[in-house]
Amino acid sequence: MIKLRSKRFSRSSSKVGKAASPGEKDCKSVVGEIKWELRPGGMLVQKRESNQGVGEGMITIRVSTVSQWHDISVDATSTFGELKMILSLVTSLEPREQRLLFKGKEREDNEFLHMVGVRDKDKVLLLEDPAIKEKKLLGMARDQPINNPCCTITV
Repeated sequence: MIKLRSKRFSRSSSKVGKAASPGEKDCKSVVGEIKWELRPGGMLVQKRESNQGVGEGMITIRVSTVSQWHDISVDATSTFGELKMILSLVTSLEPREQRLLFKGKEREDNEFLHMVGVRDKDKVLLLEDPAIKEKKLLGMARDQPINNPCCTITV
């Protein structure tokens, strides 16, 4: 976290010989301290005050598959790749076999959750990659022997 002090420059409306009214504040008393934070994208922004219930920066995401759903608590600044790693522990799918969709779009592994707008109690859809699913089915079909009685040849 980076702390920078802000300096406020203002023009004084008082003229020489005119006393400041009691309601006017001195510029030195107006200056406050602004807290800054560096975002993962490299942008320096003013730190937001957060009132999170679960913990500092933690969000709960509901990940829905075809037949079931999982509530996962992750850091808000995590990536979709890190979410896939957590989901691989919960489901039997490897991270490369997973496709995560948020707001109707498939998200890349290097995209940050907070940058695409994932907030607390949002829903993410988990699908199995159809190309890898097809390869699994072809591999299982090759491994099993073919026992078709109509095609047997007797000599």
